Amino acid sequence: MPRDARAYLADIIESCEAIDAAVSGLDLSAYMTSRLIRSSVEREFIIIGEAIAALSRVAPKTFEAITNARRIVDFRNQLTHEYPTVDDALVWAIIGKDIPLLIRTCSALLEKAG
Repeated sequence: MPRDARAYLADIIESCEAIDAAVSGLDLSAYMTSRLIRSSVEREFIIIGEAIAALSRVAPKTFEAITNARRIVDFRNQLTHEYPTVDDALVWAIIGKDIPLLIRTCSALLEKAG
């Protein structure tokens, strides 16, 4: 049975929360020195990008309601296919700036979807 928008939104929220938990109490330096944490965070970003890409197919209006949805999918592609070029400082900045907004947006969309 195909998944609906609610399942993908829940995946996004869960991955955002996993990222928050993984970096809790860390600064950029600690993040950059821990391959395990970086790998965990990047994996969650890949899940987020996949879920948002799926929303573009199954719920285009929901996709459009997510700020920078296309850029998030592009970021997922960079993490997956261009991993040697990943800038850890940029990932860190995205965690601090964009993850809280993504959680709020997807939570509101999930609530609206019922």
